[in-house]
Amino acid sequence: MEENGVSVENGNGGAETNGSFDMGALGRCLSSYGDEGSAESCRYYLSRRTVLEMLKDRGYAIPSVDINISLQEFRAIHGQDPDIDRLKISAIHKSNPNKRMLVIFCGPGVVKVSSVRVIAAQIVNKDILTGLILILQNQITNQALKAMDLFKFKVEMFQITDLLVNITKHVLKPKHEVLTEREKQKLLKKYSIEEKQLPRLLKKDAIARYYGLEKGQVVKVTYSGDITESHVTYRCVW
Repeated sequence: MEENGVSVENGNGGAETNGSFDMGALGRCLSSYGDEGSAESCRYYLSRRTVLEMLKDRGYAIPSVDINISLQEFRAIHGQDPDIDRLKISAIHKSNPNKRMLVIFCGPGVVKVSSVRVIAAQIVNKDILTGLILILQNQITNQALKAMDLFKFKVEMFQITDLLVNITKHVLKPKHEVLTEREKQKLLKKYSIEEKQLPRLLKKDAIARYYGLEKGQVVKVTYSGDITESHVTYRCVW
């Protein structure tokens, strides 16, 4: 159905294609961030900045000064070979102080069960932590994945190469806005539909992972272009 440029598909709809970003297509454009310094420090700088932006977009209190730090300033603080322990990020949600997120960068080796034990030892306040984001640089074993289930809080994992660019800022990516539960119910009532009738957004989609979305949450997607008029649709995480 469509109203004032807003469309909502009845039926299950099709799943949105995976929003993963092809780093190979970037060529050497990322080199514009570098200079004579190490590529490793540049990679840590870019990925950490994307994580800070991601946390801010999720509603966490992240100072803009931390996001806007330059590569040169980052290297002045962390050096050409950054200590990953110093890259940790701890954040509290602005509207819900009980939501606390911790970000840990893993080393370049394969993440094993022993690595999970090391990670657990780094978490001081396990009882008050509600979420953990791990930035991986290598593979993680199946045993280590199972060990993650022992944590009482949600654990999210991202490959560092997937964070070198913030996908939400890509020129070809439509604007995504996460609806509150109240806004979602208002939408369903307006069109007299059920949640399952909205087009689907896979939970493993890059956008869903960026915002940390759970099944049942709804996002408003706004498409705009120089030729076509603005078009709005809604997708439910599945």
